[in-house]
Amino acid sequence: MFGNILYFIIVLLIYATYQAPEAMEVSADQALLGLLALIAFFLIFTGWQFFRLERSMIAKGPQEMEPRLETLISRQSILAVMLFGVDIYGLGLPVFTGRLAFFKSVPTLEAALFLFLFCSHLVIIWFFAHRSYCLIHAEAVSRREYIRSNLALSIPILVPWFLLSAFTDILHLLPFQALQKFLATPLGDAIYFLVFLLIVAFFSPLLVQRFWGCRPLEPGPARERIEAFCRKAKVGYADILSWPIFGGRMLTAGVMGLIARFRYILVTPALLRFLTHEEIDAVMAHEIGHIKKKHLVFLLLFFISLMPTILFSYSLLLQMVSSLIIYFPPLYRLLGSAGLRWFMLNPSINALFLLMVFYLFFRYVFGYFIRNFERQADIHVFETAVGPWPLISSLEKIARISGQSPDKPNWHHFSIRERVDYVKNCTTEPDFIRRHHRKVQKSIGIYTCGFLLLMGAYQQLNYSSAGQKLISQLSKTLLTRQLEEEPHNPVLYRELGDYHYIFMKDYREAVRAYEKALALGPNDAETLNNLAWLFATCEESSLRNPEQALVLARKAAQLKASPHILDTLAESYYINGYYSQAVEAEQRAIQLIEKQERAHYEEQLAKFKAIRN
Repeated sequence: MFGNILYFIIVLLIYATYQAPEAMEVSADQALLGLLALIAFFLIFTGWQFFRLERSMIAKGPQEMEPRLETLISRQSILAVMLFGVDIYGLGLPVFTGRLAFFKSVPTLEAALFLFLFCSHLVIIWFFAHRSYCLIHAEAVSRREYIRSNLALSIPILVPWFLLSAFTDILHLLPFQALQKFLATPLGDAIYFLVFLLIVAFFSPLLVQRFWGCRPLEPGPARERIEAFCRKAKVGYADILSWPIFGGRMLTAGVMGLIARFRYILVTPALLRFLTHEEIDAVMAHEIGHIKKKHLVFLLLFFISLMPTILFSYSLLLQMVSSLIIYFPPLYRLLGSAGLRWFMLNPSINALFLLMVFYLFFRYVFGYFIRNFERQADIHVFETAVGPWPLISSLEKIARISGQSPDKPNWHHFSIRERVDYVKNCTTEPDFIRRHHRKVQKSIGIYTCGFLLLMGAYQQLNYSSAGQKLISQLSKTLLTRQLEEEPHNPVLYRELGDYHYIFMKDYREAVRAYEKALALGPNDAETLNNLAWLFATCEESSLRNPEQALVLARKAAQLKASPHILDTLAESYYINGYYSQAVEAEQRAIQLIEKQERAHYEEQLAKFKAIRN
């Protein structure tokens, strides 16, 4: 389940970090043909890989093939993620879907379309993996049920994302300008995300258990025993559910829900069928251990801090790399000879860097905590009357019946043998229990301190005067060095103009840099736009030049009619007294942008209409 969640989060990040290029290198027809070719390749290659696995099963027997099946599924899933990145960044598919009006109004639909594209690749994997799964486990799970169960395991990440995205779309469709303006600020965005995540954390178990097709466990000895165990442990819950994942043949249990009213205890039919009453008690002690040790609360806080931590780490790493490039000449020259000196300004490379930071953080930091939480839940049996031996026998029985190798670990679980050995060690050395509890507590404390320090460093670097001065100096040094080697590059002079304009507020130097850029590249729409905006809105009245601003803005709009350029054109019309033209230009800009980004443009439009009327 955690593997699927990781893949979907990465896919959402790939989609969210994509920035459309100024000019597309492929046409819509070429993009469609490329997409179909990639899907056909994936279909054929995946089928061939599983065909080879099935042939190996015939030769070696299915008992030793279970690790190879999981490895192959993981490898093909990673390939699916990579092909999705090609679809987004290579073929630029969002550029073409973004031209459709209903996607502009409700961006969630466009994101759902691309999630469906990724899901189709996973369905291809599961379609071909089904036969191998049945051969290994000797189970008659239908292909449809196998695919549906794998999809269902992704629900915990897809449902919160879909609800958050859809609700955001609805908010931006409503005429609440003040609220939209507040939500567009970093504080408003953080508060909105936090409140929504808390709501989802409390109520999503109600939705998830229905998506999984769970039903209340029928009255009988098994239910009565679980109820009695929960009463003795003083654990409240909404219901005990039968979890029919993979046709109910999977031996597992789970608990979800932060508060008793929306907490569900899940058990699969196979677990109840194969385990003894004492072993079921041990499994329940494990699940209740997650509740008692507040693991679900920590996971919520972890996900709340996830994106800020990744973004802070990403920003600080990027600035550290920039510093190394600038102040370590050999590295600077090496990157220059490889044509990579400006990699930190490339949106695609930035997105890849962000994904790498996310993967490392989720894979190793989250993986570390989830593994140790599982161990802490295992040793919770020592705090109950169950004792360790029913848990040990249940783990060994699960490995034996499911065909899972007891020596196979993964990034979010210790292997069954490691879990059994640790519980056995705790029976002879009770100090192991205390030491592990202290290890988890210290780890949470270190993580919390690290998060606070990271947040403080980010705040100092990006918002303090010293931090702004450092970033400014880095930018200036990098631009100066690059200009020494490329003195005829108009883009560098535009960047130098932006530096003087935005960082230094040195408007005269900004004008000189922009004019130099236009002398070298007179048809650069971005430079024309930036200089036009400066002439139209400059704080120094002596530098304002409404007539020249309009000339530049008109030319920029002819070259590239993007929203921010049309907004500059509208402002230029406005300061020259052409109010109707200002309204028309701003309306054109609004038609081209996403609903969430319209606040500034709609505010501008209201200003132009007010003076026109």
